[in-house]
Order: sequence, then structure tokens, then C-alpha cells
Amino acid sequence: MSRRETTTLDDVAQAAGVSPATVSRCINQPQSVRAEKRVRIERAIEQLGYVPNGSARALASRRSRMIGAILPSLDNMLFGGPLETFQKEIGSAGYTVAVACSEYDQQHERTHIRNFLESPVDALLLVGGHRDPNIYRQIERQGVPYVLTWVSSGDREEHCVGFDNSAAAGHLVDYLVSLGHRRFGMISGFIEQNDRAGARLAGVRKALAKHDLSLEPDHLLQRPFEADAGRDAFHILMSAVEPPTVVVCGSEPHAYGALFEARDMGIAVPDDVSITGFDDIWLSSQTSPPLTTVRTPREEMGRQAAHHLLAQLRGERVVAPRPLETTLVVRKSTGQPRPTPGLNRGHV
Repeated sequence: MSRRETTTLDDVAQAAGVSPATVSRCINQPQSVRAEKRVRIERAIEQLGYVPNGSARALASRRSRMIGAILPSLDNMLFGGPLETFQKEIGSAGYTVAVACSEYDQQHERTHIRNFLESPVDALLLVGGHRDPNIYRQIERQGVPYVLTWVSSGDREEHCVGFDNSAAAGHLVDYLVSLGHRRFGMISGFIEQNDRAGARLAGVRKALAKHDLSLEPDHLLQRPFEADAGRDAFHILMSAVEPPTVVVCGSEPHAYGALFEARDMGIAVPDDVSITGFDDIWLSSQTSPPLTTVRTPREEMGRQAAHHLLAQLRGERVVAPRPLETTLVVRKSTGQPRPTPGLNRGHV
């Protein structure tokens, strides 16, 4: 017989010098057991090779101890940090995180949500708030707690743990206008299925209107969140008869691509054009020149999202968290525009 079949909860309790109930609590709610006892129990579990019967535990407690997290992308440094923080917080409470990727496709996300609900998971972490209301009704009918990250408001504000994307983009525009910029270009993510990209674009437009400025239709390009897409869009913007004096990028990969293309086109940053990013991923401080950007509170968001879900799982009443703060980080990729009209670099 295998060790899993011969080693029982009672064996672990006897080896650790505690009651079986304490072992069970240590497995299901580690934070409820004193550190000294927890160390003894964990040592006994390791030495005896004890593996709890997950199916039996789920049937007995009606809990799978599994949290489903659906992210737009796994090939992106943006989501790794918050997910790691979320996983640590959730793990300390005895839960495991299962991750799926929607690839910014709402139909893919719908499939992942259905699969997680059928599994079932105890709770869900989702990115953004804009999706078919029937999806929310399905989740709520199942009684599954959920948290919406990267956004701070919407129809389900009490579930939102994030920041105000529109306001963050608006503050960035205010700064650029204060430098003297009047001709703006923007490389945005596709806004149709992405409320974060849509809010950032709306924030740019609102801030420009406040200064009696506007974003010309041919100065707005929507692209996938990839550096190559940023390159392509930047080349188009700077090939115009009157190119922008500043290019606002809705994501960091767009900004990296814009910087790379500026170098290849012989356009000096920020002397000929300023470039900005959004999120302040670690690479932003290492580009040439270092990137002016908006720092988003990603790790804190992951931490608060975990606490929000755990409170729901405990049956506590939750209220809408306060929006987290973003920070404008000014580096050397922005400066005052040249007093003369922008250069036409279309044939460089």
C-alpha cells in the first residue's frame, strides 16, 4: 500500500503532539494555529509524507480551497507581480490559486469562468469590470465570491480593487500640457473589450478638453499590447505632415516600441518628440532615455484583492474599497516641445 493510504491525520497528530482537530485547522486555516504548533505539524506532515484527501475535504467542507484567477495575458511582466502577491496572501490562508489566460478575448474568459465554476472553485479573481451581465448573474447564482482588479468603479463597485485609470491618464496629460505640448498623439490598446484601455483614452480626452485641446482622429492608433505594435504605430504618427510633439502610450510595451522606433528613425527623444508610458514596469527606468510613466500600485492591488476575497469567504460584509493611488514618475523621455513645427520623419 502507498504511504498516502497508510498515513492518517491521527498519525500526524500523534507525531506532532497535538489533537487531530488542530492538524485539520492547520491544513485548512494555517493562520488560526500558533506558529510553534504549526511548525511541528508541518514537520510531521513532511516526515510522514502525509497528503490530505482533497476530494474528501471538499465534500466535507463544501470548499475546494482553490481560487480561480483569469488574467488577460501570461506573456506580460505586468500581471506577474500582483499575482505573486495575491498568491502569497491567499496561500497563507490555506488556498491555492489556479490561473487561466483570456488573451484579451471575452469569449475565452467566459469559457474559463464556466470551467472554474464547474470545477468548482471557492472564489474568482478577474481583471476589469466590463463583461456580459449574464456572466455576473451566473457567478452570483453559484454563490461564488469574486473580485475585480485594475478598476476602481463601475456597476459592481463593491467588488472593485484597483485605481482610477481615467484620472491617472488625465494627470499625465496635465503635466505634458504644463511643459507646453499642444499636439498630442496616442497609442492605445484596443478599447472594445478592455475597459482599462477605454478609461485611459477617456482620461486623455477629458484632460485635453479641459485645456481646450483635442486628440485628432489620425493621431490616435489602437494596437495590441506589444512592442512591435508600438513601433508600427509610432512610425505612422511621426510620418504625418504635422506629427505630434508628444506620444502618450497606453501601456509600457507600446512605449518601448516607440522608443526603439524613434532611435531607428533618427528622432531624438525628448528633443524632437516626448514619449510616455503607463504602469512603470521595472524596465522603464532602464530604457534610453528612461521613460516618464504612471506608476500603478500593482503589488498593493494584489494584496488588497486577496484580503477582499478572504473577507467574502469568511462571510463578512464588504464595502467598496477606496481607489488606490497612482504616481506620475517623471524621467528623461519628456521635455518641452521645440518652438518650431514638428519634424516630418516619414521618409527617414
